[in-house]
Amino acid sequence: QLQLVESGGGLVQPGGSLRLSCAVSGFTLGHYAIGWFLQAPGKEREGVSCISRSGGSTNYADSVKGRFTISRDNAKNTVYLEMNSLKPEDTAVYYCAADSFHQSECSLSVRPDLPYYGMDYWGKGTVVTVSV
Repeated sequence: QLQLVESGGGLVQPGGSLRLSCAVSGFTLGHYAIGWFLQAPGKEREGVSCISRSGGSTNYADSVKGRFTISRDNAKNTVYLEMNSLKPEDTAVYYCAADSFHQSECSLSVRPDLPYYGMDYWGKGTVVTVSV
């Protein structure tokens, strides 16, 4: 069974840190670029960070550059998102998704005009709340 399962979300104070994990099963992680996306209440889904199949290429949204770091361990079938200096505006549901289209790079694009926003598989999300 193909699955992506996010974990590591929770409630944190502004300035705090969280580490999200995306554990995959049922497919070979190394065959996919992986992206992290967020969706805040009442807003569209947007890209946060992504990493290419080998990990050699990464992208970050401007809003998280310098604060978030994405990494992957293909042997453990897991992708991580280290989030530091968290702000209230980071509050959202965070999803990871697998992308078989991109090979040596990755994309933060969200395509609402395509099935599954243009990705192959999605997790169900983990909630991150940044508040005092």
